[in-house]
Amino acid sequence: MKAMIIKEIGSTEVFQLAEKAKPVAKAGHMVVEVKATSVNPIDTMLRSIELPWSANLPEILHGDVAGIVCEVGEGVTGFNVGDEVYGMAGGINGVDGALAEFMLVDALLMANKPKTLTMKQAAALPLVAITSYEALVEKMNVQQGDKVLIHGATGGVGHIAVQLAKVLGANVTSTYSSANEVLAKTLGADNLVDYKTESVADYVRAYTDGIGFDKVFDTVAGDNIEKSFEAAKLNGHVATILPIADPLQIALKSLSFHSVLVLIPLCHGINHASHGRILTEIATLVDAGKITPIIDESDFSIWEVAKAHDHLASGKALGKITLTV
Repeated sequence: MKAMIIKEIGSTEVFQLAEKAKPVAKAGHMVVEVKATSVNPIDTMLRSIELPWSANLPEILHGDVAGIVCEVGEGVTGFNVGDEVYGMAGGINGVDGALAEFMLVDALLMANKPKTLTMKQAAALPLVAITSYEALVEKMNVQQGDKVLIHGATGGVGHIAVQLAKVLGANVTSTYSSANEVLAKTLGADNLVDYKTESVADYVRAYTDGIGFDKVFDTVAGDNIEKSFEAAKLNGHVATILPIADPLQIALKSLSFHSVLVLIPLCHGINHASHGRILTEIATLVDAGKITPIIDESDFSIWEVAKAHDHLASGKALGKITLTV
């Protein structure tokens, strides 16, 4: 089979087209004919810099995949040859990813693709949907009526998180850039905040009567995490997807702080079934019209992955960048 592989870490020039043996199904696994994948920041990081998992980096990157089951291994239940599936199932920790014609996947990490989505649309969802679900449902337990702040309304994780928080019954405030105002207004947030012109104190006063938000999901992180701590109420919850430098405000406001690392099942071989379960729930919400992935207008094949990574780095993408076979 054809595959885009890397032999070393570096710029997008490290990608090269190669012939690889087509994978064969083994117990608990399936072979999926890849139809689409998407670009996540972790994919570009794995390609370009040393990370804790770099010592066991596979030749074929990209975790998100949508495709058709073409072979089922012993012990796999719930899937059959010909099923359309999606998941986040490789591209890290020695497991080859989706930049190939075929991919060997652990069946527990997969779910049936939402029926109302194309392969291209479905491939945009796994990492960002699982991340949003873990943060809002499993970590912060967002409930009906909670006042929730989500930073980065139009980002990959942010645009799904806004929609999911509304499904959970929250009153959602989300930050955005004025350049993306049109898209931000389509996501269903109750309140939108232009982070360049409105201070934390302004929107805390406007939307929480100065008390602070019950729950804050920071998909931007970095220096922005201080804004999340400031915006949270005393004894509130804050979740983020990246490490933080200074935990002082967590203690001073007695916050419950949650770190979300969706790669743990892939890196440590635990809780694989949680991914399949979450993606099954997400597919139901998608098919009910409650969650819609936003797809960038670019049109790359997986053989143009270098261009896709460059496009993400340019900052010009609006929505998830997807690649098709």
